[in-house]
Amino acid sequence: MVTGPPFTRPLHRIVVTGGSGVLGGNLLRRLGGDGWQVHGVDLSPPPVAPDDAHDHTVADVRDVAAMSRVLAGADAVVHCASALPSYPPGEIHSVIVDGTRAVLSAARDRGVRHVVHISTTAVYGLPAVVPTTEEYPRDPVDVYGLAKAAAEQVCERFRCDGLCVSILRPKTFVGAGRMGLFAMLFEWADEGRHFPVLGRGDVRIQMCAIEDLLDCITGVLAAEREVANDTYNVAATRFGTLREDFQAVLDAAGHGRRVVSVPAQPTVFLLRLLQRARLSPVYGRLLFKLLADSYVSTEKARLRLGFEPQLSNQEALLRAYASWRQRSAVPAAGRTSVQPWRQGVLRAAKVFF
Repeated sequence: MVTGPPFTRPLHRIVVTGGSGVLGGNLLRRLGGDGWQVHGVDLSPPPVAPDDAHDHTVADVRDVAAMSRVLAGADAVVHCASALPSYPPGEIHSVIVDGTRAVLSAARDRGVRHVVHISTTAVYGLPAVVPTTEEYPRDPVDVYGLAKAAAEQVCERFRCDGLCVSILRPKTFVGAGRMGLFAMLFEWADEGRHFPVLGRGDVRIQMCAIEDLLDCITGVLAAEREVANDTYNVAATRFGTLREDFQAVLDAAGHGRRVVSVPAQPTVFLLRLLQRARLSPVYGRLLFKLLADSYVSTEKARLRLGFEPQLSNQEALLRAYASWRQRSAVPAAGRTSVQPWRQGVLRAAKVFF
């Protein structure tokens, strides 16, 4: 592998793709607050106007020419832009794989010295070994995971050509503004309803506080090239069972409601049928992930980056729930994880809980 020269000057200008999303937006605010010059890129304008700390370009990350213009003079780019698992398969592949290739091509051509690529632990599929380390083979089980794995392969080819590329694999991150499944949990809790889990709910499902993910991103941006040019899992180190973590939210709602068990196999069968009919947002990999322990090792990030997650699953969920209860009426731009899931027939199912 070509390692390239060590970093010899501090970062000055950082570009963040997916700047209108939850992760990208929070990262822009963090980096701007730390005094760096930052620039967001997204197909959609930001939900609130950019402040003095950063500016924004509306562009498609798949457009190499547009990305080349944006990356002129940039020291680093954090590639947060992605597709959701609910997108059509062709669009998932195009946004994730073609978008990553375009961003890295523009970065190489513009002499950007460091790319941080936000991947996912979905590249492991449904691993048989926990805690799962970075050496576990990529074995994705759905279109989203396949696209993320292919994007990592793109990153590794650019590494071999001398570009410094950090690959971060976070577990599902939780934080202010992150909706999806969590908005469903928060809504049901706030309305004083019980919340269902598959089977006994005694599986351990690791998450990642967005604050900790931001810490890891800024840490890898500051790392020496030899350390930065690598792949790292990012996740909480303190987490309980799904029942325990979801119950904490129900307790915070104050209605005395409980997490309740539903039969696992019949429910999975029904939800898969509903998902295929586009009547439920719960996608296949999520269903099967909720049936077995799912957690990764963060030891490599601790030893090489000094990464020490500060928040547990419960703490991250409770912070996100408190933020959700104080949410503003500003609409989300585009189709992002800022938006709650359209619950489909699951909304009608609330009457049973």
